[in-house]
Amino acid sequence: MAPLRQIAFYGKGGIGKSTTSQNTLAALAEMGQKILIVGCDPKADSTRLILHAKAQNSVLSLAAEAGSVEDLELADVLKSGYRDIRCVESGGPEPGVGCAGRGVITAINFLEENGAYEGVDYVSYDVLGDVVCGGFAMPIRENKAQEIYIVMSGEMMALYAANNIAKGILKYASSGGVRLGGLICNSRMTDKELDLAEALSARLNSKLIHFVPRDNIVQHAELRRMTVLEYDPESKQAEEYRQLAQKIHANGGKGTIPTPITMEELEEMLMEFGIMTPEDENIVGKAKAAVVA
Repeated sequence: MAPLRQIAFYGKGGIGKSTTSQNTLAALAEMGQKILIVGCDPKADSTRLILHAKAQNSVLSLAAEAGSVEDLELADVLKSGYRDIRCVESGGPEPGVGCAGRGVITAINFLEENGAYEGVDYVSYDVLGDVVCGGFAMPIRENKAQEIYIVMSGEMMALYAANNIAKGILKYASSGGVRLGGLICNSRMTDKELDLAEALSARLNSKLIHFVPRDNIVQHAELRRMTVLEYDPESKQAEEYRQLAQKIHANGGKGTIPTPITMEELEEMLMEFGIMTPEDENIVGKAKAAVVA
């Protein structure tokens, strides 16, 4: 039996990370892989397309109702959805109170202790935003997620977040087995997007796993709380997610230790591709000077 693959999808908020991950995991399930999704976003929306539900009851919310996490049974928090994909949401504290990272590790420990990881080929962690907050780096810090896929686009802040995530992976790569599996470009149809994605991947000592084109069918499927593979399995976009899933599967758990770059190097790269003009660079320079002053 092949070893368990523990992967995680990270990316800037709003980049389409959860949509990309759920469609990719649906494609992996279509390939016969047994999947467990552990949603690590307090919004608990990492499994909505698989379960056809607005939000799944989370481990933390159910533990609060029951009194403690020890009072829960695995069946209370684990639900099966499209193609028998198992789904769990860690949940999080009320806004402005506590650390969501604690909820993530509490949920993961509970799942491990109660046999949720048994009989699956992949455990996938869907993690909010980047790793500026140490709490959301918990799957990496605790040596759970071994293979990180960064969802990004050609937009400046998406590139910045991808580089930041690479810094987080590098920080824990020496003390654990975490590696960067690659970058996934979820297209926003910006200028020279594919070229930028490939260039950043190379600078990070990684590779562009797949370029996912923009298609309105994704939104049509989401409105129905479905993956594209379920909504329209014969569509071109469904085939794109199948290709992405096949590439991740073929990766075989391998990855690299990333080599993140500085903000200045990122800006220089944008200049090279003609994305940031000299006028833009001048504005950025003035903003930096104002912050220092």
